[in-house]
Amino acid sequence: MVRIDIPSERMKSVGYDSKHQILEIEFHTEGIVQFFKVPEKAYAGLLNAKSNETYYINKIKYIYPYKRVD
Repeated sequence: MVRIDIPSERMKSVGYDSKHQILEIEFHTEGIVQFFKVPEKAYAGLLNAKSNETYYINKIKYIYPYKRVD
């Protein structure tokens, strides 16, 4: 999955697979995490948010199932 860099203290890059609705976030210290069943509008919201981290915490982190990728 291709990820793009974002300006965030916690997150390094994000990518999205629209066919499978997988959001992938690479964190600076926590590695890569994949979130499942994420609608494209949530990915767009993350990219366009005034604060990527606030959006992540409020709209993604506790809502969608996820797994860490080694």
